[in-house]
Amino acid sequence: MTSGGDFHCHSTCSDGRLTPTELVDLAASRGVRIMALTDHDSLEGIAEAQQAAARHPGFHLIPGVEMSTDIPNAEVHVLGYFLDPSDHEFQDILTRMRDTRLGRAQGMVDKLRAMGFDITWERVRAIAGDGAVGRPHIAQALLEKEYISTIAEAFDLYIGRTGPAYVERPKLTPAETVATLARRRAMPVLAHPRDMEELEALLPELRGAGLVGMEVYYQDYDDETIRRLLGVARRFGLLPLGGSDYHGLGGEHERLPGDIPLPDDAIDAFLALAQETTSFPGRTPGH
Repeated sequence: MTSGGDFHCHSTCSDGRLTPTELVDLAASRGVRIMALTDHDSLEGIAEAQQAAARHPGFHLIPGVEMSTDIPNAEVHVLGYFLDPSDHEFQDILTRMRDTRLGRAQGMVDKLRAMGFDITWERVRAIAGDGAVGRPHIAQALLEKEYISTIAEAFDLYIGRTGPAYVERPKLTPAETVATLARRRAMPVLAHPRDMEELEALLPELRGAGLVGMEVYYQDYDDETIRRLLGVARRFGLLPLGGSDYHGLGGEHERLPGDIPLPDDAIDAFLALAQETTSFPGRTPGH
């Protein structure tokens, strides 16, 4: 059964395959009533998504973002909700982050070419279109040339954090990112924490910086993982949230918007806190 909420989705304004309008239309058609657009380091799709959402009675669009941060030997992603696209200072932060993503992506293409892969920066940019260039676009270029058989294979073999073509980029720390979002009365949430080895060691610092939740009902997490993460969320006083992380790229881990076991009570708790701390107007009765 489709969940009524999905708080983690991507459009062509970062590394998704659907435009913001197409994404909203898809989510609404599947029974999702509240969705967050969380493109990587970008709020550029929010205006279009809001216009699309207005065409679907009872559908709420949350302006969000996904930001990449670093800890030793690992990358941590933080979601932020209820952001204001007219916040110029925050937009400047995101612009700087997108610029570093661009340089990192070009460095990865250069490494892949040095390894003998016949892909070009021009083609990667064309695949990205108007969106912020990211690793999925490089993976798609590799897939086009049949160097790999799946997008996941590109990450596993070449452009994942331990891959031979991986390139680091300057990032904020997780706590700095959470604090940056909290200062804007946004709602910072830890993304896809299952494989974080130091999760419980990191959470006190993030909680102190303003973290309010973490993804528990994420993409393809099994029941055992959900139970474990739900216990962690409760111990640290965090809202258990969830999202499909839909990109439209296909693959065994892809889930359509709303195809997560996110329960209504978790959605209600999230929205109740949003009404206390943000400008969110609340849920439409019956949704």
